[in-house]
Amino acid sequence: MNRLLLAPKLTYQTFERFGVSGAWWAQIVGGWDEIDEKSGIPKNERIAELLFDKEKGIGIRCYRYNLGAGSAESGNGDIPNISRRTESFDAGNYKYDWSKDKNAVLMMKKAVEKGVDEVIFFVNSPIERLTKNHKSHSDKSFTANLDEKEYSRFAKYCLDCVEHFRAEGIPVKYLSPVNEPVWKWTGGQEGCHYKPTQVWKLFRVFSDAIDKRPALSDLKLSGAENGDIRWFNKTYCRLLLGDVKIKSKMDAIDVHSYFLCPDYLILKKTIGNRLAFMKRFRKYMDRHYPDVPVKTSEWTHMKGGRDYGMKSALEQTKVIMEDLKYLNVTSWQLWIALSNVDYCDGLIYEFDSPRAFRLTKRYFAYGNFTKFIEPGSVRFEVNAGDDLDAVGFKKDGRFVIVIANRQKNDIEILLPFKDAEIYITSERYDLVKQLYVKQLNLPGRSVTTIVTDDTDIKHFEVVD
Repeated sequence: MNRLLLAPKLTYQTFERFGVSGAWWAQIVGGWDEIDEKSGIPKNERIAELLFDKEKGIGIRCYRYNLGAGSAESGNGDIPNISRRTESFDAGNYKYDWSKDKNAVLMMKKAVEKGVDEVIFFVNSPIERLTKNHKSHSDKSFTANLDEKEYSRFAKYCLDCVEHFRAEGIPVKYLSPVNEPVWKWTGGQEGCHYKPTQVWKLFRVFSDAIDKRPALSDLKLSGAENGDIRWFNKTYCRLLLGDVKIKSKMDAIDVHSYFLCPDYLILKKTIGNRLAFMKRFRKYMDRHYPDVPVKTSEWTHMKGGRDYGMKSALEQTKVIMEDLKYLNVTSWQLWIALSNVDYCDGLIYEFDSPRAFRLTKRYFAYGNFTKFIEPGSVRFEVNAGDDLDAVGFKKDGRFVIVIANRQKNDIEILLPFKDAEIYITSERYDLVKQLYVKQLNLPGRSVTTIVTDDTDIKHFEVVD
């Protein structure tokens, strides 16, 4: 039998929030105002509850709003899937039409109403009026689609949008001007390539622009949101954090936790070793920028085919735990919340005809984290044995431990608490509360959350 060993005095990072992006679904689902038969409320309201309400859903607290380029209105570019096109608020000559993107804005507002207290505006492509080809992607691979002379206009547009929505009560705390700048971005979705030095110049322009707006003195920039945790992250850190002005506008470095590498045996010990790259990057940050946290601002499974079950849920859980333990991330944000394609992403699958949605095990397994780990929680050392993976957090005398059993067989574990709440997600259970037992059976292929306020230190086994 495994024993749960905890060392609550051996602590690591202070965690902020779990998040999710509204890209590619909110502009559609926001219009679903017909009544959901099961809940008796509009479908868009029910989806907002499921994602952001802590009592009726999983209580996600960070929302990423896609500040779009306008390809939905113009029809320009090679983007066959209309859900990957966006509206913009740009009406030309520094004028704005705030009635645009109304469905996505509605879902953002619903998210805030349900409890989201941190909103991030992120940009895939600058608005089409400013790009070189007036499209939301490039015509030529690995070529920037925004001329440097347009950086100031681009910054003005983004900051005007932040000011507008802050005035409407939206807690926009971060602005991310670029997203995965290393990719070629020649179609399929909105996107813009930048060389590392161009990212630096752009962030410098944004930093100067923020300084000229006292109302935005507390706004932070996030980035550079690289698309693979191996490539160029150190380069971006040197350029952005090495600039005193830019660093003053950033309270973290944001990375995407994708690891886009074929699973060839010959690569596993070199460019195929995910953990080795993560550990090296963490070591680099500790050596050069120990005061700058790391955040995961995007991840999804990146596999073809819809997966409603535990296979993808366990992969998602594995990545979350690795990022928490090896990168010491202070925020972890999933890519899209809803998916309408034959792909292994999103927490919920949507169906357009008739309008319907279905929850996945990824949704419930994410809830094993988001519903219980509060902003400001501190990660502490926890060990559940060689066959299990676990992370622990504490705040104000409350302890939360999440344990993943990726084995096929059930595993019993001895708990060191007088009492606790236990929630299990497995093939059988959907984040279901269980009766407390000291000898807990963890089902095969499951994620379990244990919550306790048993603060008597004598009941903890101390890990050496």
